[in-house]
Amino acid sequence: MNKNTIDNLFKTLEGDFDTEMPNLGHKNRFLEKLKQQNHPVVNSQPKKTNYWKPFLAVAASIVLCFSVFTIMQQQEPELMDLASVSPELSQTQSFFTTAIEQELATLETERTPETEDMIYHAMRQLSVLEKEYETLKIDLNESGNDKRVIYAMITNFQNRIDVLKTVLEHIEEVKNFKLNQNENII
Repeated sequence: MNKNTIDNLFKTLEGDFDTEMPNLGHKNRFLEKLKQQNHPVVNSQPKKTNYWKPFLAVAASIVLCFSVFTIMQQQEPELMDLASVSPELSQTQSFFTTAIEQELATLETERTPETEDMIYHAMRQLSVLEKEYETLKIDLNESGNDKRVIYAMITNFQNRIDVLKTVLEHIEEVKNFKLNQNENII
């Protein structure tokens, strides 16, 4: 609208605006008149705020994120290992796993302050070999049961057993050397 037309509008309505304050109790009298007409009355009390709604929104967001994370984890493909290729390779993996567990148990029984350093280094080397095995499992999935990857996985198991056997042999040498030293002293 044009400024002149707005000004003209206000000039023509100048005395018609009710600018005075209503008398004390006007609101109550008005509500009483509404009640007498049997029409529903709007409650003039201030609306109570619900403080739990923001917490409910946060909880719903957390549940949603957790659900999405769980679904994404379930969709991740399972990595294949030797046992999933064939029954013969499953037996091979079982054999190597059992042999490694036995060697580790034997190694733990030989733990002494003198052998602690050797055992620590052997465990670090086993950890490296286990990480390599995890990489080989990924390669096996990607290659579709490539024989080279299968041979590398078997070699990895053999290397772990070799590390453990070598450490046990060194521990035996240390024990024998220590025993010979004690016999020479006596």
